[in-house]
Amino acid sequence: LYLNFAKDNKLASFLQAYDQHLNMILGDVEETVTTIEIDEETYEEIYKSTKRNIPMLFVRGDGVVLVAPPLRVG
Repeated sequence: LYLNFAKDNKLASFLQAYDQHLNMILGDVEETVTTIEIDEETYEEIYKSTKRNIPMLFVRGDGVVLVAPPLRVG
């Protein structure tokens, strides 16, 4: 399952449980956080991504922007 949030956070995980508010319990989560920094000399935007793995995570549904199934390969 792929999730996007309003703050440029993205999750790839396995869905364990959910409810009518889109609150979710996720397992084997890989979180990707993208930040944008401005170079003070050239004023160019520099995109940086950091990843971390989380064994189990509870996500509140009010911050979720997109829920998508994983891509099928093959």
